[in-house]
Amino acid sequence: MGFWRVVGAFGRLLVVLGVIVLLFVVYLLWGTGISESSHQHALRTEFGQALRQDHRSPSTAPTTAASSLVRELASGNAPANGQPIAIIDIPRIGLDKVVVQGTSTDDLHLGPGHYDGTPLPGQPGNVGIAGHRTTFGAPFYNLNELSPGDPVILTTLQGTFTYSVVSSQVVSPSDTSVLEQTPTPMLTLTTCNPRFSASERLIVEARLSTTPVPAPSSPAPTPQTGSSGELAGSQGPWAGALEWGIATLALAIAIWMVPRRRPRLMRWSAYAVGILPVLVLLYFFFENLSPLLPASY
Repeated sequence: MGFWRVVGAFGRLLVVLGVIVLLFVVYLLWGTGISESSHQHALRTEFGQALRQDHRSPSTAPTTAASSLVRELASGNAPANGQPIAIIDIPRIGLDKVVVQGTSTDDLHLGPGHYDGTPLPGQPGNVGIAGHRTTFGAPFYNLNELSPGDPVILTTLQGTFTYSVVSSQVVSPSDTSVLEQTPTPMLTLTTCNPRFSASERLIVEARLSTTPVPAPSSPAPTPQTGSSGELAGSQGPWAGALEWGIATLALAIAIWMVPRRRPRLMRWSAYAVGILPVLVLLYFFFENLSPLLPASY
C-alpha cells in the first residue's frame, strides 16, 4: 500500500512539473513578447517626444524626461543604459523597433541594444547593435534573411541614416573583433546562432550610404562587451532565479499542506485562493530563469 502511495505522489509531481514546463514555454513564446511590446510602446513615445522637442527652440522646450535625452543625443553622446537612442527599420524582414542604449540582459529585454563604447548611428566608425532572436519580441529572428544591398534605416536625433548590407558571417561568441572600429562608417548587427542556441553569433555588416555626422569631440570609444568578454548573448546570473524559485516552492508547499485535514470543499477553496500568488511568484521566477537559457538571446 505504501509503495502505491509513493508511486501516486511521484506521478502527481511529474504532472505538476509538466504543467510548470508548459507554462514556462508559454511565457517564453508569448509572455516575453507582451513585456517587450509594452516597453517598446513607452520607449517609442519617449523617443517621439524627443524628436519633436529637438526641433523646437531651446527657450520653449519643456523640461521633461525627453529633455535630457535630447541634450545627450543631439550632442552626439549616448544616454544612460536602457534609454532610447534610435529607431531601426529593416524593410526586408519587417523590423521596426526602438533601439536602447546597452546590451545587458535588462537592456535587451526592452529591445535591440546599442553596444556601449561604439559610435552612435550615423557617426564615423563601426556602430554595434545586438538583438534577441527567439524571445522578447525576437527583433532579429529573421536576420539571416538579409542579403547584400538590403537597406537598414536608423533614425536618430542627429538625422536619418541608411546603411546597405554588405555581408554576413557566423563567428564564435568570443570574437569581439567584429566590433573593432573601421575607417568606413559601418553598422554591425549581432544575434545568437542558430535559433534557440547561443553557441555562435550571426553577424550582419552594413555600410553607411548617406553622409555621416561629425563624431563628438570625446576620445574614440572602446567597445564594451560585458564582463564575460563576449558578444551580447551570454547567460545571466543564477541568484535571482534561485531566490524566486525557492519563494515559489515554499508558498506552493504551504498552500498544499495547510488545508490537508480540512473538508474537501474548504481544501479546494484554499487552493483556488492560493493559486494567484503562486502564479505571480512563478512569473518572476520565469523572468529570472529565462536569461539563464541560451534561447533567451
